[in-house]
Amino acid sequence: MNLKTLYEHLGVTREKSRGREYPVKDHPYRCAFDRDRDRIIHASSFRRLEGKTQVFSPGIDDNFRTRLTHTIEVAQIGRTIAHVMGLNESLTEAICLAHDLGHSPFGHCGESILNELMSGFGGFEHNRQSLRQIELLEHPYPEYMGLNLMYETRLGLGRHHSTYDLAMDARFPEKHCSLEGQITNCADRIAYNCHDLEDGMRSRIIRLDQVKDMDLVKMASDTLKVNFSGDSFVKSSRIVKTMLDFLVGDLIETTYKNIENFNIKTLEDVYYAQEDVVGLSAATDSRLRDIEHFLMENLYMTSSMKTAVGEARECLEYIFARLVKEPELMPKYYRGFIERDGLHRAVCDYISGMTDKFCLQYYNKLKNNSF
Repeated sequence: MNLKTLYEHLGVTREKSRGREYPVKDHPYRCAFDRDRDRIIHASSFRRLEGKTQVFSPGIDDNFRTRLTHTIEVAQIGRTIAHVMGLNESLTEAICLAHDLGHSPFGHCGESILNELMSGFGGFEHNRQSLRQIELLEHPYPEYMGLNLMYETRLGLGRHHSTYDLAMDARFPEKHCSLEGQITNCADRIAYNCHDLEDGMRSRIIRLDQVKDMDLVKMASDTLKVNFSGDSFVKSSRIVKTMLDFLVGDLIETTYKNIENFNIKTLEDVYYAQEDVVGLSAATDSRLRDIEHFLMENLYMTSSMKTAVGEARECLEYIFARLVKEPELMPKYYRGFIERDGLHRAVCDYISGMTDKFCLQYYNKLKNNSF
């Protein structure tokens, strides 16, 4: 079903937008949201995603996903959904590309450790940090701090959430973000579940026969008409891609129904609906939660992953304590935020921006006093 033209009026346009905090002259051939996307791609924090963990630390195997390739995959899924629904593709892509800019080194274990270290100082949550990154820490323009993105791009980050994270930045009055931002939330969830499963099988931590009876996997294998003898990368990869295709299709069809059932007529209706408009059907959501629970128990919490968590903890705790004690070891730029936001937040900002490799190198330099 393609109801593209029917729902175009629910997408964000330049005319409906609240614009930028600092007005800028229109570009002759790029729309405002194209410029947001490009500002994000050109940001230093975007480049650093290449060196940040998705599930496996970069450098272990060049075939595993990094935080950057995950981000690109989220953007591809998000833009496809936005295109089918006639929404703002550039806004969707911009939010997708920015959604993990604030992620810490060492993946979600690094985030959890930083949150513990920041207990009593506002905590740490990577969705909130992504917004802080684009509003303050990036500084490519002389006139202002941050990237000066459109309001709706920032709202999408301020309302970005997943099964494990809930940002809900209180500065935004809207209950929900635009449909484009909600698409980002779902595209992120679909991407990391499908692709973490694929990487888990590539690593051989997960075997295909462990998941063959799970509903989503079984539906995909039945569609492909494959058997489970002679486990191979091609087989597992095609199953995962078929799962992804099913999830995206279900999301589009369910969202069409939600628009009708929630009586969504305007963008304001989207912002203040009783719940998110974009989403999966109840049955498919339950099937995806089964995958999430499986991954938590059989990939994220395995003994090898727990060893990596221990190494990350030692590294981050040492760096954090040392920089709080000796902030002069930080670059001048980050020291400049101490008076504004406090010593601990400035240290957290610096550490959260590090890649895995740089963090380990910096740890060794601190331990050896080799600056």
